[in-house]
Amino acid sequence: MNKLFKAFSSLLVLMLFVGMLAACNSSNTGGGGGGVDVGIVLPTKDEPRWVQDEQRFKEALKDSKYTTEILFSQGSSAKEKENVETLLNKGIKVLIISPQDGDAAAAAVEAAKKDDVTVISYDRLITNTDAVDYYVTFDSLAVGAAQGQYLIDNAKGQGTPLYLYAGAASDNNAFLFFQGAWSVLQPKIADGTFKIANSSEAEALKDKQELSRDELSKVLGQVTTNWDPNEAKNKAQTHLTAAAADMKGDVAVLAPNDGTARSIADVFGSDGDVKSFAVTGQDAEKASIQYVIDEKQSMTVFKDVRTLVKDAMGMAIEILDGKKPETSGEYDNGEKKVKAKQTDIIVVNKENVKKELVDSGYYEAKEFSGL
Repeated sequence: MNKLFKAFSSLLVLMLFVGMLAACNSSNTGGGGGGVDVGIVLPTKDEPRWVQDEQRFKEALKDSKYTTEILFSQGSSAKEKENVETLLNKGIKVLIISPQDGDAAAAAVEAAKKDDVTVISYDRLITNTDAVDYYVTFDSLAVGAAQGQYLIDNAKGQGTPLYLYAGAASDNNAFLFFQGAWSVLQPKIADGTFKIANSSEAEALKDKQELSRDELSKVLGQVTTNWDPNEAKNKAQTHLTAAAADMKGDVAVLAPNDGTARSIADVFGSDGDVKSFAVTGQDAEKASIQYVIDEKQSMTVFKDVRTLVKDAMGMAIEILDGKKPETSGEYDNGEKKVKAKQTDIIVVNKENVKKELVDSGYYEAKEFSGL
């Protein structure tokens, strides 16, 4: 009998330990309860932007009465689908998802809709499915237009060599960013202010301001970085090695985001035949803010994640409270026009970086040198 009691006691202790361990590993945030109300799926932990978003979500949810869980897909659409299934099994009512691949994510959100879960596409649009209810985003066309306008405003005379780079062809935002940039750059390409240095497809379309999806695909096929700084670095090195002397000197570089901008800037900055270069970015990553201060990167488009997170969680809470969220626009995802809430953007350069990013409380001055 004593042995039986000891065995039972040991089993009880083991069960308590396992329960405590599971609780420690849980990423649930917010109020108590048995399930998860809002599931959040982000693309990867390998880019500072998405780690930053995770932290902002956690801060926004500290005092929420609703429970949430944040999962990362680590660049895999299969993992993304698995994450959605995990959250569905936990009883979520709202899914906030930033897809790794806009098309591939359709299957995951269609499973969510079958469970009557409201789907909010976050920052990146899920395409070719009617299973998306809302889209919370920065105005991606405006981001690209701001990048293009910066290059125009800082062009050094006629015939400035223009190097074009883009995000991943699997990301609908990459098309929108490039489309926005092209819409303002094209007239200046047509009038000779810029000479396209690294894309025969773009050169063939230089007299056309509005590009079709197929035409954009052809250009992106040549200049995609896949959002990968190493791929951006290799492409930039290849392009500069092949460039004629008249394609160097004072140049303009359309880089799609901060991670690729830094890699591209390092390559252009190390080429002795490049006298000066203006290079764009977006996301206001800490490393790029230091580059802007050090005049290695010319600008970044600041997309205040605090506001985007607030908009996404505000929409989720309205849905959970039985209300209809307010929207400010719509985007065609190839299957339906998705109602969207858009967040404003700010162009940041060395002149206004302190005002926009430090004085606003987004970063602290001590995080940078020379500010």
